[in-house]
Amino acid sequence: MSPLATLGGELAGLWAAYVARFKVAIGVQFQYRASLVIWLVWTVMESVVYLVVWSTVAQSSGGQVGGYDAAGFAAYFLVTMVVNQLTFTWIMHEFEYRVRQGQLSPLLLKPLHPIHGDIAENVTYKALTSVVLVPALVLLCWAFRPALQPQPWMAAAFLPAVLLAFLLRFLSGWTLALAGFWTTRVLAINQLYYMAMLFLSGQMVPLSLLPGPVQALAAVLPFRWMVAFPVELLLGQLTPEETLAGFGAQLAWIAVHAAAAAVVWRAGLRRYSAVGA
Repeated sequence: MSPLATLGGELAGLWAAYVARFKVAIGVQFQYRASLVIWLVWTVMESVVYLVVWSTVAQSSGGQVGGYDAAGFAAYFLVTMVVNQLTFTWIMHEFEYRVRQGQLSPLLLKPLHPIHGDIAENVTYKALTSVVLVPALVLLCWAFRPALQPQPWMAAAFLPAVLLAFLLRFLSGWTLALAGFWTTRVLAINQLYYMAMLFLSGQMVPLSLLPGPVQALAAVLPFRWMVAFPVELLLGQLTPEETLAGFGAQLAWIAVHAAAAAVVWRAGLRRYSAVGA
């Protein structure tokens, strides 16, 4: 059999495994309908709170703050809400329980790496919640009148930017989750990560409004490329050259996190096996 045929067979098998996992994940998610609603409400309310606060600040400062007026803040935080919903992950909060309660052991017996199941579950959640998020977004756009008129190339580049942001954020969270191999209490680590993500990814405030040193720090860390970069792209704040540089930064950080995840996973498995023995 040719290498191309072998690769095709492997991809077909992987796709079939993902389809099966999607079906299982849909059933699991529907068992926790209340949790879906709570998380979705939180996602919407968080962005609305930031939007209202900064719009009020703009109005009290003569109509603008750092180039953003009320309509500009509306566009920024509504796009941020969508990007955050499409890219966030929760695996760093769950992996500890898998290790501590032995739930990881049966996953290791399956032919596919456990990360594939986590990806399928994450994508399923986003697909289900989008059914409600889209009408909520339309209603918020009607209420706050965001100023959003991207050029066609920006809208086209936004899609791969969000996809790469998801991959980067997922790999970052998955690598962080592997700390569960060495400690049974990772809450403090998760909280530090969450706070850094909140400030340096642009979720709480546009990065351009932060002090210069903080902006420089955000530029060299991966958080900006998880959220702020796709948002700034769709808002028309980036040139084509800056957009290409942003894609390069995303790909570089994805490679770094993928390599780190592979190394830490192997080291963690050795520790898990030793403790389990």
